[in-house]
Amino acid sequence: MSSDELVIDVRGVSKRYEIYAKPSDRFKQMVASGVRRLTRGPEVRYFQEFWALHGVSLHVNRGECVALIGRNGSGKSTLLQIIAGTVSPTEGAATVDGRVAALLELGSGFNPEFTGLENVYLNASLLGLSREDVDARLDDILAFADIGDFVHQPVKTYSSGMTVRLAFAVQAQIDPDVLIVDEALAVGDARFQAKCFARLKALRERGTSILLVTHSTEQVVTHCDRAILIDGGHKLDDGEPRPVVNRYLDLLYGRKRIEAAPKTGEHAGDATVNAQLMDFDPAFGERHEPMFNERPAYNPYEHRWGDGRAELMDFAIFKGDEAFPPVFRSGGELSLYVRYRFHADITRPILGITLKTKEGVTVYGTNTEMAAMEGGFPSGRPDESGVMLCQFALKCAPGDYFLSVGIASRDGSGEAVPHDRRYDAIHLCVEPDSPFIGIADLGARMQFL
Repeated sequence: MSSDELVIDVRGVSKRYEIYAKPSDRFKQMVASGVRRLTRGPEVRYFQEFWALHGVSLHVNRGECVALIGRNGSGKSTLLQIIAGTVSPTEGAATVDGRVAALLELGSGFNPEFTGLENVYLNASLLGLSREDVDARLDDILAFADIGDFVHQPVKTYSSGMTVRLAFAVQAQIDPDVLIVDEALAVGDARFQAKCFARLKALRERGTSILLVTHSTEQVVTHCDRAILIDGGHKLDDGEPRPVVNRYLDLLYGRKRIEAAPKTGEHAGDATVNAQLMDFDPAFGERHEPMFNERPAYNPYEHRWGDGRAELMDFAIFKGDEAFPPVFRSGGELSLYVRYRFHADITRPILGITLKTKEGVTVYGTNTEMAAMEGGFPSGRPDESGVMLCQFALKCAPGDYFLSVGIASRDGSGEAVPHDRRYDAIHLCVEPDSPFIGIADLGARMQFL
């Protein structure tokens, strides 16, 4: 539920921090500022300025769920602290209508020496609840947190997951007008996250406005009405979640949006996939210099190794006619081209791929020895090159995935010898299609008999 009633109004907010190289500079600045006030002399600075925010404006209506996304260090947490009232802006103003509950940091507002139960009363009192109010909600809070007898133990003995369970339970059970969540749900398990989002939905239906900071793009698309993109302290975008998420992914992985060239002549209409590649880059299969690291979707944090007798030079990915799409639909077809070059005589080369989740769980893997293909992988001589096409359906859950690509061969004993293995080299983002549980869509069919 959402309305046009404004609950959060941020206008032209900027925030400056003073960065001191050493503690003595802070003392010098205090003295210099005092002298300047007395003498009205020139300003002397012993610090460097850092502007965490630059003229940011945004609004959130009642019952609206808005995601705040951006790279680490972009200014999101600073903006949330200003909205929550724990930090004052250098310029501009932020106003909030109603009671604010905020999970800005893991365990913020908790005393580690107190028990979980004592911290429930402490945290709730900071939010304006009386002891009688907490008593009336205590059963619901403890049931939601579901940490058992640990509620009677000091919080310093809790795991990060237990801490966020209790913190979220307190904040979400008080029915705030505004709930701010800064990455707190990232440490919870899947069941707890599902329970949290069900609670957030219930709060929204009662009129609570939610400001959510998360790096989980699927959570943004699934649960939020709008998304706001912050980078370098500036607001870059504000609108429907999917387009804003796409721009965030382009920014995060250094992508430049590439559109397939218009098809003309013999490539018009029912073009083959090969023709689509030629439309995208006519020199893809002939270029001598490596381009792998220059392509959109390349992950600069890949792990690469091998003896260098063969090299993976370039790649391209397609979703239908679109080259390097920012997202794939769950179950949609992916076409992967890989260009390779031999630097030595290679007998029985093997080219393989592996798809993994961002946590490193292998979803699928195959190679030219295992997969069904016409003919075998041709042996190579120095300076010979070629292009391999691999097509498969991304029948996996929404989320971020990484493709690993490798080329190897077998020695006389049959052992694989890696020539160029590029682990987690290509980043893919999958958006939801039909709901299911797990990491792979097995396409189950159900019927009553």
